[in-house]
Amino acid sequence: MADIPAAYLDLMTQKKAFAHLATIQPDGSPQVTPVWFDYVSGKVRVNTAKGRVKARNMATGTKVALSILDPDNAYRYVQIRGTVTGETTDGAVAHIDSLAKKYLGKDTYPWHNPKDERVIFEITPSAVQTMG
Repeated sequence: MADIPAAYLDLMTQKKAFAHLATIQPDGSPQVTPVWFDYVSGKVRVNTAKGRVKARNMATGTKVALSILDPDNAYRYVQIRGTVTGETTDGAVAHIDSLAKKYLGKDTYPWHNPKDERVIFEITPSAVQTMG
């Protein structure tokens, strides 16, 4: 597991920085989506609804990459390459609500859809690069 340098932990834990999550499509082409995330115990967690492209492209053992740009300085960022090491629906609704609090200042995710099944993907960093 690769560690995020201390000078960049603010991007992971304090700022409203979006992560651009790169996954690989079944045909081998890349796919990138901006996502909300949190960082817990050295792992990046993202939340989505089952059936979405990024969810279809990820499973335990899948390799992914994230680019996290400082919202206050476009020349400062963290790039993470890692592996999906966990996937769960347990607590996923509460997790998206906590991300809504971080990113929107709202107690609940405003786009809840009762037809969606939320899922949390946990990503363990294997390589980290920084700039800025």
